This record gives sequence, structure tokens and C-alpha cells, in this order.
Amino acid sequence: MSSIPEEGLAKAGVKFNSTVSISAESENVYFLKLGKPQFFEFSGISSEDHFIRAENLTKSMPSQFAAPIKFEYVNGVVGKIFAPEKISKMVLNMHRGILNVFQLNINKTDSVYELQEAGAQGVCKTLYAITEDEKAERILLTKTRDLNSCSEKIIKDMGLAYTEKCDKCQQNSKNLRGITTFSYTLKPFGNRFMIQEAMVTELIQFSPFAEINGATQMQTKQFLGFNNVQNASLVSGATQYVHRGSLKYEFSSEISQMPIQLFKVDNVQRQVLETLDYLVLQNAERVHEDAPQRYLELIQLLRVARDEDVEIMWNSYKSQLDYRQWLLEAIPAIGTAASLKFIKDKMDDLTVSEVARALAAATHLVTADSDVIKIFKALIDNNKIKEEADLRQIALLGFGTMVSKCSEESAKCPAEPLKPIHGLIAEAISNRDIQEIVILLKVLGNAGHPTSLKPITKLLPIHGTAAASLPLTVHVNAIMALRNIAKKEPRKVQELALDLYMDKAIHPEIRILACILLFETRPAISLVITLANIVKSEGNMQVSSFTFNHMKAMTKSTAAIHASVAAACNVAIKILSPKLNRLSFKYSKVIHRDVYDSTLMLGAAASIFFINDAATVLPKSFVAKASAYIAGAATDVLEFGVRTEGIQEALLKNPALNNNADRMTKMKRVMRAISALRNLPTRTPLASIYVKLFGQEIAFANFDKDYINQVLAYAKGPSVERHTKSAFRAMMSSLSVNYVKPLLATEMRRIIPTAAGLPMELSLYTAAVAAFGVQVKLTTSPALRENFQLAHLLKTEVQLETEVKPSLAVNTFAVMGVNTAMFQAVMMSKAKLKSFLPVKIAASLDIKEGNYKIKVLPPTVPENVAAVHFETFAVARNIEDLAAAKLTPIVPVAGERHKSKTASFNAASTLQSSEILFQTEAYSKPIIKSKVAKFGKKYFVKVFGFGLKGYLKFATDNVAFIRDIALYRLAGQHSVTLALKPIEGGLIERMEIEVQYGPKAAENLIKQINLSEEELTAGKSVLKKLKKILASGLKNVTSLSSSSSSSISSSCSVSSLVSSKASDKITASQGSSRSLRSSRSSSASSLGSLFSASSQSSGSNAHLSEQIVVGKFQKNHKKQAGYSQGPSVTTSRSRSSGSSFEALSRQNKFLGSAIDPTFSIIVRIVRTDQKMMGYQLAVYLDTPTARLQVILAALAADNNFKFCADGIVISKYKVQAKMSWGAECKRYDLLITGDTGLVGLRPAARLRVAWNKLPSTFKGYAHTVYDNIPAFITAGWVKTRDKTSAKQLSLTLVATTDNSLDMIWKMPKCRVYSTDLRLPITLPLEEFRVIPQFAGFIDKAHFIIARAGAGECGLVKEILTTFNNRKYRNEMPSSCYQVLVEDCTDEIKFTVLLKKDDIDRNHVIVKVADIDIHLFLEKSEMTVKVNERELPLDNLPHHHPAAKILIRQNGDGISIYAASFGLHEVFFDRESLKVKVVDWMRGKTCGLCGKADGEVRQEFHTPNQRVTKNALSFAHSWVLGAESCRDTSECRLRLEHVQLEKQMVFQGRESKCFSVEPVLRCLSGCFPVKATALTVGFHCLPADSNISLSEGLSSILKRVDLRGTAEAHLACSCTAQCA
Repeated sequence: MSSIPEEGLAKAGVKFNSTVSISAESENVYFLKLGKPQFFEFSGISSEDHFIRAENLTKSMPSQFAAPIKFEYVNGVVGKIFAPEKISKMVLNMHRGILNVFQLNINKTDSVYELQEAGAQGVCKTLYAITEDEKAERILLTKTRDLNSCSEKIIKDMGLAYTEKCDKCQQNSKNLRGITTFSYTLKPFGNRFMIQEAMVTELIQFSPFAEINGATQMQTKQFLGFNNVQNASLVSGATQYVHRGSLKYEFSSEISQMPIQLFKVDNVQRQVLETLDYLVLQNAERVHEDAPQRYLELIQLLRVARDEDVEIMWNSYKSQLDYRQWLLEAIPAIGTAASLKFIKDKMDDLTVSEVARALAAATHLVTADSDVIKIFKALIDNNKIKEEADLRQIALLGFGTMVSKCSEESAKCPAEPLKPIHGLIAEAISNRDIQEIVILLKVLGNAGHPTSLKPITKLLPIHGTAAASLPLTVHVNAIMALRNIAKKEPRKVQELALDLYMDKAIHPEIRILACILLFETRPAISLVITLANIVKSEGNMQVSSFTFNHMKAMTKSTAAIHASVAAACNVAIKILSPKLNRLSFKYSKVIHRDVYDSTLMLGAAASIFFINDAATVLPKSFVAKASAYIAGAATDVLEFGVRTEGIQEALLKNPALNNNADRMTKMKRVMRAISALRNLPTRTPLASIYVKLFGQEIAFANFDKDYINQVLAYAKGPSVERHTKSAFRAMMSSLSVNYVKPLLATEMRRIIPTAAGLPMELSLYTAAVAAFGVQVKLTTSPALRENFQLAHLLKTEVQLETEVKPSLAVNTFAVMGVNTAMFQAVMMSKAKLKSFLPVKIAASLDIKEGNYKIKVLPPTVPENVAAVHFETFAVARNIEDLAAAKLTPIVPVAGERHKSKTASFNAASTLQSSEILFQTEAYSKPIIKSKVAKFGKKYFVKVFGFGLKGYLKFATDNVAFIRDIALYRLAGQHSVTLALKPIEGGLIERMEIEVQYGPKAAENLIKQINLSEEELTAGKSVLKKLKKILASGLKNVTSLSSSSSSSISSSCSVSSLVSSKASDKITASQGSSRSLRSSRSSSASSLGSLFSASSQSSGSNAHLSEQIVVGKFQKNHKKQAGYSQGPSVTTSRSRSSGSSFEALSRQNKFLGSAIDPTFSIIVRIVRTDQKMMGYQLAVYLDTPTARLQVILAALAADNNFKFCADGIVISKYKVQAKMSWGAECKRYDLLITGDTGLVGLRPAARLRVAWNKLPSTFKGYAHTVYDNIPAFITAGWVKTRDKTSAKQLSLTLVATTDNSLDMIWKMPKCRVYSTDLRLPITLPLEEFRVIPQFAGFIDKAHFIIARAGAGECGLVKEILTTFNNRKYRNEMPSSCYQVLVEDCTDEIKFTVLLKKDDIDRNHVIVKVADIDIHLFLEKSEMTVKVNERELPLDNLPHHHPAAKILIRQNGDGISIYAASFGLHEVFFDRESLKVKVVDWMRGKTCGLCGKADGEVRQEFHTPNQRVTKNALSFAHSWVLGAESCRDTSECRLRLEHVQLEKQMVFQGRESKCFSVEPVLRCLSGCFPVKATALTVGFHCLPADSNISLSEGLSSILKRVDLRGTAEAHLACSCTAQCA
């Protein structure tokens, strides 16, 4: 019996009665026969209805029970079972249910004991309790079997392979519980016992929520009573008996039988044809609401059909496209090997797209087993799939998914299918086929089989393995492939991931991915603390930032599955430095948010990983993942990742250089010439993306040169134009397209045997059918010729009539109960969604005349546009009498009902305004004691624009009157309906949208706009009022004081919407702000002196007073007017900013009186009575005055609503706009002013908004916006009172540096200050004056964007500041070039060299492409040479004709700009040198300025990639030394290893030690004239070794044994014999 365990609710059940006869065949072998079988069904209310005999079913079954079965029985234990082959598995399982009662393991020595006992449902923990009734001479035995504690449980799961069981979610509450109780009355019979009576009660309950929220249950009862003993024995006759297993239940036809429907299959081909006819005919233009259920019926029929039947049906319907489509969509849903066999056999009959769709669907719908995997392997080897790259990708990924599903659904799934993949990986490695390695790794990642751990490990760069030479993309995919393995072997994967994480020689991205992998294994607290300790000494900031952020994100997790990790991370972050929390977002970050309700066992989570390997603005990799928790299980629903680093690498590659050459050789070659870039790489991906669904990768794409070339070739090829022309011709002859897509979205099933031997099923099905119909008719004027060109469309008026008919139907079923092929007795919840909303549009496009018109025509709308209906009912039916099937709603129809009050909400809205009416309707004499919870609501809206009236109805009728819990609120009937009906007597024909651009825009206007003189006068007065408001706010308030900071903030928060969420932190933030600002230089007129604090004490109380000094905003606009000449400028100078706007407005209030509109837009409703409804928009642009005017006006004759916006660019420093609206634009107004200027000496920008009157709703919106500002943003704000800004807002931003701001926010009665707001980008403050010198908008935009993320390195005298802002002293050698900064990718696109000559003058050489630019001082004047030719300063700025390079004077120095090459700017003057590289070059530079990767702990990288601790040694390593005195350069130094002068005793023996880092030394024949001491590392070798300085030591000197002092030469003098 299935039900919600409450009286008065519907239940469904089945009952079986029979006699049981047992006789002995031989010792320990017995016959068992069930006689007079009878079946009964129940569907109804238990107190009112009763079981009904299933006559037809009873009559059809006796043949199955005619012959007895045999079984072995020894000492109370049932052994092997024998039965005729004609007995079905279902009937044999019913016999097992009887034999299950006889399974007794009686211990004569104990009265209470526990054991794992075998039964029909598996081997489960069973508790025996035995008592003796001596008076009645009987023994009472009770045994209780816990179905949740089974060492071997018989259960069948389908469709659950993608879910992960959450054990922690079910520690306190389980979704599925089962218990079976056996009660026996035994009577001694000699030395044995005779069962007098046996009663079995089993209860299995399930709830998608926690048990406290209710559960549905399945109750099984058995009664077996002793009747009599007969002398006759059971005779089997000539029946042949075969071994049919043991007592354990065996699954049968219930696997292929859906529990949601039952029908008799007598002629499968005819029934399939009937179903196809229905699906094709009823869903041609619009989906029928029953289409999903009929689609499931088609799947059910195909599941029971034989292979020959499917073959015949395919041959019959493959030529009929509609029938063919439905079959191809249904066959993968069969879910067995037959689906894949069909695809393999029909490969030649299917198109590529059909194969792709069928394979993708079968991958996720077919239940995996060894046979299925064999067929999938054969599919991969198919020639058609091999030839099509996309098909091969789908097949390979699907193969991995099948292996994963097989191992999840069966512990016996073999690992052999993956061996060929392992072999293919080994072959791809030997061939260096990177793309093949990547896709095969993705296959292993999908499979997630532990046997793949070793092959994947071989591709990881662990401890200097051969895999280290493979590209980074291989390492990334290898570690990503371990994620599914980690779910099965977390310990092994943890060890491997920890090895990767601890290896600091590995690329940071690999270590970050190892961190992700570690946390996905849900590590113990010891491992989390180990990670934290590693981070404490971690040198890489990207790894440190990511790990800290990951831990911090996990501390906020509320999901039960992450509870232990969250607790461990809470401890771990407390031992880490809080500085890691203040790193900018340029470092790798993690965002994790989840919600989880333990009482509902429902939750969701989202994780975003930003992975960077350099401190760039945009991450190199991005991974986002969404997870769900439901009913005690977890699954990763969706994941996608993007990598874009290859794009930058492609821009930088130069194949002309030898990749095997060392770095110094490359530098010297670059000094001669830099080869031009040739081609993009052929195989290296420019970008890649992947998508995972339920943890399985379903698609990925690499965008490389070949892909781009294919796209470009296709776009330029003749096929595009041919297809476009064909499409136009088809539309001109009236094109009609109908597409139908069915989908079995969900089929999740769990089948459990009951004590009676019948299968209980829990299942969830979701099927959907979507249809999209479109009809298109295209006409042209003039008509196009047959051989027209696409360019002719630009001179042709095109009229397009389109009708789109999208429709959707979705059915979802949730079932619990008995499901067999013969009968069903289940509780079922069914949800139905149907939607249909046609749209009819007519469009007219005249590109030549600039006219575009769209007409939205009223379509024929069904009454219900969208409807959702949910119902729970009890179902009982059998295959022999389907007409007698009974469905009983769970909520009783009859009985007392509480008539609750129903509220109706009516809203009438037009395009202009809305009027809301409330209507309440109450039933008379409500019954106080309710029996049924019922509720209903209706909302309706009239939409005059379309002539429709909409209804939104809600209704619910549930069983929450019994207990107000989640499950009871869900059980019952619920419906939501959206309906549209034509308005009775409606006059609406259609809606039109028309756009007119160009000279004819004025002709298109319907309602003439004529602003009268009266309106002009009103406008003047408004401007004067607004001017006064702004002027009052400009007064410089020198100081505002208060008795205490708390009173200030309190007053401010009440008066001006300041959120209380940050009030507790104000005092602390003020103090920290004061200390922060006090460290800066300040002036009395700047925001730098914003705070000055003094404290006074009186007795035990301290009084704190703060004085806030606000600097005056000096407008650049006024400065420009003051310094300019001319009468117009003088006039402008004599007026304030407000009067400037007023003057321009007074000259011409309405631009339409002087110029035609630039374009106009008409939105109108066409009525049958010719009355105007709608709006028109006119846009006027006066280019000479840089003025833009927009006027929106209502078209109705009796409606004078207008919206007027007038904007003027007064100067390049100031813009102003006035907006007014209401009747004739007079009711409300706003004046918005934006200008730039200075606060003190710092650049600033200000935005001001002033008003006379605003709608009251604006205040509510302002409250909402302010209250929703996160507390961590407002924590540092300081608030004061201000009575000077009653009707205005002002926001001033002051640039204290190029990447930090101060903020002043003035609000009515309040001011808010915030200091040192850090920006993620760099403001191009100084570069704004350079922008006009770039030609074209794109170049200017490129320049600004490049500067925003640029890294800067500078040299002032001998102090050098690296890109990572680390300073050190650079003692420059004489006359030798040092590499200041260089593009250190494989292809060097730029190099900046620095040299100090013999008279201490700096020389800079900038090499970009094949251009050499030499900057130096000659006779105290700046000199520029380009390719050895001097460029006069009078010719600056200079744009190089061969490349996008700009050379210009910048103050007393020279600036070079080459942003497209990665070099944003090189600035050189007498005192300093600055180099700025663009954002995408971060992490790709080297030289004295460093790598620009944000890794301040690993700043000093030498050319051989060694990280040295000595800054001077680092600087000298980048010197370009000479080979001999004959070199044309004046450099007489070179880098060489030196020997420590004194002998050392190292590790107990005499040793000679050589410097690990090379040291600058004079050439042979030269002697030093200037030197410096240098601390370097030395490597020691035995004193008797034969190694000398003349031999190559680089390969030997790797380890630093000790540190000592060596002499580095800085200048040399050479003899005449210098060689």
C-alpha cells in the first residue's frame, strides 16, 4: 500500500491471496505451490473504499502458478531454487517472497542476537528476539531487518550515475528508510519447530526533504498461517526444472516498464505507427499538451520492440522526414545497447548532424554495461566518425562518459575498455601530437576510472619528469582529468595533488589547479592546515592569493557536504597573514556562494575561479561551476571554462628566431635587427573553451589559426552568398518552417524489492516537446532580378511579413509504488506545463531612404498562453483491464472544505499610466475547523497596446490542513494559468514602430512640437532656480564640527539615508583614515588635508573633535575661458556655468525651429476609430554648438505629456544637460552637470544633479539603492552633516595617484567622505594630452585601454623601481648595455637597452620591430636617432610610416609610444627613465625591470631563470658583455664564473668553490679601474677535481653551498695588446 500516512487521504495498493502447499521431494529439497491465486486492487480513501478483485488479471495468471517450484532448505536457511522456465521472473519473485518468511537462523543459546542475514532483499542486519510461552507451549520469535544496514543490498538504480551521494547530508535524517518486522509463533515438533503463524510488516518511507517535513510510505503486510497437514504430496509430473537462482530477488520486466503508464502491446509495429501518426499530425504547428506523454509511450513501445521490428519501421519511415525525426529522437531514449547498435548499423543512412544528435543523446540516456561499451568502441573506429572531427570528439567524450556510468552503476565494470585509450595516449606522446593528447585526456577525465591514474600521472611535471617538456595545456588537462577520479580515490589523488602543489618549480597555474583538486577531495583538517603552513612561506603571490581566497570562500559554506572543510578552513585562515586578504583582484581569486536548507535537504552552490599567472587586469583562465543539492545527493550541474592566453602568445610569436638559442644569444641578435612577425601559429590555440554537464565534458573548442582561416575562407567564399541568395528566394516565395524537438530530460529510477517479492519503485520522469513554426513572406520594391547581387538590397525597399508560433509542453512525473509489467499500484505526482504565444510581425526596411518600420499585428491568441498544473493521486491498474484503471486524487473530493477568503487584484494599464483596483470576495459562513487547505487568487491586466486582456490565476488545494510541512503543502492540486483574451469591443488593430533617419525624419513626425514663448519663460525661471541651488552648494565650507563622531554619523544616517550597517565601524574607519591621510603631503586647499584631529581630556572623559576641511573645486572650464582669447570666450568667461547653459538655450530654445531632426521614432497604436495613441521621439543634433536635444511626446490629442532632454558640451572640460518631463515638460526637472578640475593640485571630476521637484518615488528608490550597498564598501566612509545641499547631489572624485581616488559625496543634509579608494586600473592622467596626437578613434581607444592596465618601471639616477614596485640600486657598468626590459616570449617584439658612457651620460636604445630608436644627451640637448638617422626635435611628433610608433616631446624629455607591440611608453629625460608595458605583456617581460607579474617575492630573475637574492648580482646578470676587444661596442666586460680565492673545507674535505651566478669581469688584456664587492652563491667541488674556470660550468653549478663575497668590475682599461 502506497500513501501519505494520514487518515482520510487517497492510497493505492495491491493484494494477493493464495493457498500455500509444501511437500518434501527428498531430504532438504521441497516443493512449494501457490494455489487459487487472486489479485485485488485498491485506489481510494482507506476509510471509505475497499480492495476490488481484479477479475481479468486473476483469470490470466493461473497458468503461471500451475506448476510448483523446488527449493533447498537446510536448518532454516533457503538454498537454491528450481523452477520451470515458463514461470516468469515476476511470479518466481512472488514465490521468493513466501520463502523469505521461512528464512530463520535460530540460535538456541541466545535469546537476543544480531547477524547479517540473507533474504530476498539482500544481506542485511537482522535482530532476533526469542521468548518462550511455557503455558501455551509455544515460542514467540521476532526478527527485525534494517534495510538501511545491508552488506549486500539488492537495488537497481538508473539515471543516477551523475549524482554523488552526500553521506553527511543524511547523518541526522535519511531520505529513504526501510524496516521489516517478522513475528512468528513456533510450536515444538519433536526436535524441530513448526511455524504456526507468521506475520510480516514492512515499511519503506521516502521523502525528498528531511523526515521532519513528512514522507510517503510503502507498506507491505504478509500473513502466513498453518492450516492442515495432508497425506498427498505435490507432483511435478514431466515438468523440466532448471536452476533459477537463490532466495535473492531478480529483476525482470519492471526494468523496461515505465511506472507512469501501462498499456498492452499486441502489435508493436501497428502501435508505433499509430503513435507516430498522432505525434506528427497533432504537433505540426503547435505542441499538443499530451505530446510529452505520447512521446514517452513511443519510447515504451520501442523498448519492448525487437531489433527486427525497429529495422522494419525505420525502412518504412526513413524517407518521411517528420516520422524520421521522431524516430531518431526516440531511439536513443530506449536506453539499452539496442540504441547504439541502431546508430552503428545505420551510420550510412544518417547525416552528420543526425549522427551527432543521436550520439549525444544516447551517451546520456543509455544505461551503461560491458555490451554498450563494446558497441561504443566500435563506433569510435567507424570510418565516418574518424573522418569528421566533430563526430570523433562527441564519440570519444561519450565513450569516457559510458565508462564512468558503467563504473558508477556496477562495481564489476571492467577497466579493459580504457586500455586502448592508454595506448593511444602513449602513441600521441611519441608523435608529439598535442591536440590528440588533450582530447584523450578529456576522455580519461570523463571516465574517471582509477586505473587511469598512472597514465595521467606520466603527463604531469612531477619532480622533473619527461612530461615537463610538454606544453602547459597538456599539464592543465591532465590535472583536470583527475577530478572525477578524486571522487573514487580521494587519498591517492590528494597525495598527487599535494606533490604538485608543493613543487615550486612548476608553473603557478598547475599549482592552483592542484589546490582546486585538493579541495574537491574534501580534505581533512590536517591537510588543510598543511596547505596553510605552505602558504606562509610561499613565494608565488598568485598561488598564495588563490589558496587563501579558496579557504576564505569555503568558510562561508553552509552546505552539509562541505561542513568539515568549512570548519577546517576557519582554523586555517587564522594562521595566515591578513595581508593576503588585501591583494588586488589582479591576483588569482575564488568566489564561492551556496545556500542550503537542511530541513528541505535542498540547496545550490556556485563557484568561480579566476586563475592568473601574472598580475594582469583580466585572468588568463576562468572557470565557473554550478552545483545542486537535493534529496541527500549532490551533483555538478553545469561547468564551463575559458582560457585566452594563447591569443597573446600568438601576437608575440616570431618563427624567425631559433627557439633552441639561449636568451643572451637572442638578445645579441635583436641588437642587430628584430625580425618581422610572419604568421600566427598553426597548432597553438588562441583560446579554448569547454563545457561540462553533470560533471561530464560534453564539448570543447580550440580557436587556432586553422580554425580562423576556415571561418574567414567560408565567409569570403561563394557558398555564403549562394546560401544567402537561396534564403531570399525562398522567403520571396513564402517560406514556412516547422521544427519539433522532443526530449526525455530526466529518467531517474530506483527499484527495491519488497518483502513480498514485488518491486517498489521510486522514479522521476521529465519529458518535453517544443515546436517552433515560422512563416515568412518577403517582397521587394522594385522587384529583384533572378541573378541579383546582395548589394542591390541596399537600394531596395524590403517588406517582410513573419508569423512565429513557439509552443512548449512539459510533463514531469514523480512515482512511488509497485510497478510491474502486469499491474501497478502507485502514488503519482504529475506536473504539466503548456505554453503557446504566437507573434505576428510585419517589417519594412528602406536602407536608401533611412526608413525602418515594424508592425506588431494582433495574432490569434489561445485562451491560455501558459499554464502549469500539478496534481497528486493514487493509481491502481492492471494490464488485463485497463478500462477499469482508477485514479483517486489525494485530496478528497467530498467533505468539509474551508472556504478561505480570496483576493482579486485588478489592474488596468495603458502605455501612459496604470490604475490598480483591489477586489475582495469572501465566502459566507466560513467553517472554523478546516479539513482541506484551499486557496485561490486571480490577477488581470488590460494591455491596450495589443488589444488584449490578461489573466494570471493561482489555485492550490493541498493537505497542509493536517500538518503544515513541506511535503503536505506540495501534495494536492496546484495550478498557475496565464490567459489572454481580446478586449470586448476593442478598437485596436495593431502596434507600429517606425524609425526614420536622415533628411526625411521631420516628415515622419505626426504631432508638431511647438514650444511657446510662455514655455520659454518658464524654462528660464527653472534654470535660474537650478542655478541658485547649484551656487549654494559651491560655497566653500571651511569646517564643520560636531561634539562627537557618533552624533554626526547618527544625524547623517537619519537625514540622508545612510545605512546603519556600517555605523558600528565609523569610529574605527575615521581613525584609520586619519592615520592614512596623515602620511601624505597635504595642502590647505586640497582633500589631502581632509582630516585633522585633536583630542582633549577632562577628568576621566575624553572629548574628540574632528574638523573636516574641504578643498575648493577649481574648474578647468573656467581656466580655459580665462586663458583663451576672443569675444565669444570673453562672454563665456563672464558667466557662470549655469548661465552658459542658459545663454545657449535662450538663443534657440527648440532646435527643431532651425534644424531638422537627425532621426525620429514613432511608436503608435493603430485604432479603428483613427484616434492617435502612442509616442513619438525626435532627436536633434546641432554639431556646431555640440548640442543634443531629445523630445518625447504623447501622440494623443488630449495628452500633453512630454519628456525633454537638452545636452550641451560647453567645453572639453564641461558638459551639462537639463531634463524635464510632465505636462509640456513643466512638472519635474533635473539639471546634470559634469566637469573636470582640480582640488588643490590634484585632478578631479565632479558630477552634480540639482532639481526643483521630483516624483516622490525617487526618494524610495534612493533609500533602496543606498540600503543595498554592501557593508564592506561603506565600512571606511566618514559622514558629516551638511545643510547646504537641500536639492542637489554631488559626487567628486579626486585622483590622489594614478590608481587611487578620494571621494566626496554630497547628499541632502549629509556628506560622505572616503579616502584612498584603490582602482584595479591605472588612470591615464598625464597621457590625456597625448591622445589627440593619435590618428583615428581606434588608435586613441587602444592607447587609453593600454595605459589603464600598463605596468611601469622607472630609473632615477641609480635607483630603479621595477614593474612590481620594488626598488634597488643599480651600479651600472661603464659603456656596457644592460637589458632594461624586453619581451621575453619566444619572439622578442621589443627591447629597451640602457648604457652609461664614460662621462656618466645615459643612452637608451628602443628596438621595436625592425626599428632602432636611440635616445641620448649631446651637448646637454636631447637627441633622437631612428635607424641611425637623426630626427630633429622640430619634426616631433613623429609617426613612423612603417609601424604604429609615435615619438613626441614630453616636457623636457622624449616619449616613444608603441602599444600595439606591447610597449606602451618609453620616457627619457636628463634625470630619469620610465618604461610602461601594456597589460597583456605582464608576466612576459624580463630584464632589470622584472617580469611584471606581481610576484614581489620572486623579483630577481636572471637570464638563466635562477632567482637570486642579491639585487646587484641580478642587475649585472642583464649586462650584454663583449666577446673580445675587437667588438665594435666600447664594452670591455663580460660575465664569467669566478673561484673563491681561499680554499674551503666543505662537508669534511678540502674544496674549491665557484660562483653560481656569473660575475662581471674585465676582458683578457684589460684591468679594472672601478669595482664593487658583490655577495653571490658558491658551489663547492672537491679540490682534486679536474674542473677549471676555462670549462663550461653552467651545467654543473646549480646548487648553492655557501655564500661569499666576490669582486665585480664596473669599468676597465685595456692595453694595446688586448685580444
